[in-house]
Amino acid sequence: MKKVIFACIHNAGRSQMAAAFFNQLCDSKKMFAISAGTNPALAVHPIVLEAMNEVGIDLSTAKPRKLDDKLCQDATLLLTMGCKENCPYIPGLEIRDWPFADPKGQAIEDVRKTREAIKERVLKLISEL
Repeated sequence: MKKVIFACIHNAGRSQMAAAFFNQLCDSKKMFAISAGTNPALAVHPIVLEAMNEVGIDLSTAKPRKLDDKLCQDATLLLTMGCKENCPYIPGLEIRDWPFADPKGQAIEDVRKTREAIKERVLKLISEL
């Protein structure tokens, strides 16, 4: 079973969207995703909840969580989404960066564009794995 971690600073936007799309679109018998952040917020951004609800994904119960070594155990891949130097280095774990803009404070139209770009990258990743 492949475990993919999507990480951003607050775990309240980009990484939540990516993990939700990944888990919706992948073969759950072969892989799954979790999301985390280096400095987790208290809740997912309301604008992200709205954008994901538009495509039938409910993140209202999603809770931001801390990215740490324990969470990364047995992971196949860590995908950072803009946390750069704030993301931890995990020996032996492949790390890739998807530099998407933080949706916090953005207009819904911009969050929709980010959402669709993330979905497209997730689909490509699933086909690679």
